[in-house]
Amino acid sequence: MSKSTKTQLSGKLAEVVVLGMQEKKAHEIVRLDMRSVNATLSDYFVICHADSTIQVNAIAKSVEEEVYKAFGQEPWHKEGHGNGEWILLDFVDVVVHIFKTEKRSHYGIEDLWGDAQAQSYQSA
Repeated sequence: MSKSTKTQLSGKLAEVVVLGMQEKKAHEIVRLDMRSVNATLSDYFVICHADSTIQVNAIAKSVEEEVYKAFGQEPWHKEGHGNGEWILLDFVDVVVHIFKTEKRSHYGIEDLWGDAQAQSYQSA
């Protein structure tokens, strides 16, 4: 697979992740383009937050379902489903971070990767 084909696929995967987040009314959805950032393995980080652990879990489930419908792909790795305060879904080229509201501000992922180009999305 060529690098441009891989980049196109990871961009489409990130768009499907955003759609899954929007389906469950995620707040402040941001896609960070990590391709120009040194020492990162993923093309994109997609980040959002929700007000309750129930909504965090629902967003994660929605993202997994949308990605599976579009690509037949399940996360390579996932963490945080037990507590529902920060769920990470690793699709290799796209890493998804779904936070409970106060955890997002505490960890400040966007600040850690401040040199990545950010694109914001509206909730559906």
